[in-house]
Amino acid sequence: MQIPPHRKIVNAWCMYDWANSAFVTTVMAALLPIFFRNVSTVTLPPSQNHLATSIWGYTSALAMLAVAILSLILGPVSDGYGGKKKYLAAFILLGVSSTASLTLTGAGSWIMVCALFILGTIGFAGSEVFYDAFLPHLASPGEIDRISTKGYALGYLGGGLLLALNLLMILHLPGTTVSGSTESVPLLGMKLSFLSAAIWWSVFSIPILRTVPEPGIRTVQIRKKSFPRIAFDRLSTTFREIRRYRQTFIFLIAFWFYNDGIGTIIKMATAYGDEIGIGTMDLVGALMLTQVIGIPASLLFGRWSDRIGTKRMILAGLVVYMAISVGGFFMDRAVHFWILAFFVGLVQGGTQALSRSLYASMIPKHKSAEFFSFYNISGKFSGIIGPLLFGLAGQTARSSRWGMLVLLIFFIIGSGLLLTVDVEKGRHAAEASSPAK
Repeated sequence: MQIPPHRKIVNAWCMYDWANSAFVTTVMAALLPIFFRNVSTVTLPPSQNHLATSIWGYTSALAMLAVAILSLILGPVSDGYGGKKKYLAAFILLGVSSTASLTLTGAGSWIMVCALFILGTIGFAGSEVFYDAFLPHLASPGEIDRISTKGYALGYLGGGLLLALNLLMILHLPGTTVSGSTESVPLLGMKLSFLSAAIWWSVFSIPILRTVPEPGIRTVQIRKKSFPRIAFDRLSTTFREIRRYRQTFIFLIAFWFYNDGIGTIIKMATAYGDEIGIGTMDLVGALMLTQVIGIPASLLFGRWSDRIGTKRMILAGLVVYMAISVGGFFMDRAVHFWILAFFVGLVQGGTQALSRSLYASMIPKHKSAEFFSFYNISGKFSGIIGPLLFGLAGQTARSSRWGMLVLLIFFIIGSGLLLTVDVEKGRHAAEASSPAK
């Protein structure tokens, strides 16, 4: 049976979540933080064990700063002049090549690892700006939640499958005693895992680049201006415009806070777990549990949002995250990490997917990349503060436990602001400003 054109396009779009999840699970969340602490920073003195976690937090913050600045420029320019797929492909290439280059690093090369992680994060997050911008063009208001959560569910499935392959390589390939350390680490398995993530990301990005059509662009008058000047002129206009959409603007501020907490947990969980003595197999295995639980949980979030409302489902997820932050402060055994990983899997994908679809339903479609650049900028600038405070708390207290408790503040403020958002009013404002077909 032939697949209808619309369904084929939606499936190709969703497959990019499957593709780039390789970077999130294998590189960002699971293995690179452990590799960084046990290989890249092995030359640091043992008394400074907590410092490696703090450096990782500072690196994540710097990566988010670079991404946020780029996002400021790229969204508005893409809306006015087209080329979403061109920019998407360029950022995919940057992310894939940086991830593959991690296989060239070794003991003591923490500066090179930090640089490659920053470039890889720019590639990943930059591509997300243009990937997300396709969503309002693919889905009607009635199906946008399900398509968004389907993408996240595929991301969990793809990331989980690759992580399972990575775990097998780590288990069965011989360990190596790294110079400067007395313990054996799965060095070869980790390096091959980085390479597999790069290959996975590149191969499964092909469907969105080949199948999803380039959305229409707005006609603009082109004058003799530099690329940055054009971008910042458009941005100043967008800043004025977005304030007209009061409910959307409040949601962005709420998202800024609670997404900071979510992103920091993703980036810092395994580094923190390794610092308090939880083994590599438990860390990676628990993250695989997160992926497995996240598949049905993301889909259920999409279905339940139809019954009780998108905003209420997001708020429910944030309450669980508050409990995770408190639990993380008291965690001291591997079983605790497994329990927290289970609860993260229940809410992570659904909360992020519904946030994306809720925002998409409250913006004018003809300015999708421009407004989604603001959405991503909100996440990226907030992504600076969370890891930064996590690192500062760990460095000051000489333990990263206090970093976990700091995250509670972000979830409380984000939830409070989200409660004030009138979703229906925001949707009506966006529809009223969109040009008639």
